[in-house]
Amino acid sequence: MLITNTDTIPGKEIVEILGLAKGNTVRAKWFGKDIMAGLRNLVGGELIEYTEMLTEAREEALSRLVKDAEALGADAVVNIRFMTSQITQGAAELLVYGTAVKIK
Repeated sequence: MLITNTDTIPGKEIVEILGLAKGNTVRAKWFGKDIMAGLRNLVGGELIEYTEMLTEAREEALSRLVKDAEALGADAVVNIRFMTSQITQGAAELLVYGTAVKIK
């Protein structure tokens, strides 16, 4: 499955647009890690716990996007975009979406 954030794929022709493909996940860190991130926030520096959480969320959302695109019969997903939003303190949703296409 080809996934790109561009509208086209060099050397390939989009022959059919199948529709929107999407994947999302909502993630929260364990309470103990949330406390560590809070302490780190007081002294400054990277909040590693949240970086890890968003990296895991991005990977899971992409995996779900691929499954959704495959269910549509797609060969590729073009013009993908990521979006994140805070659900509660310490929990975030990560959404990835794009256009599922058939290519030649």
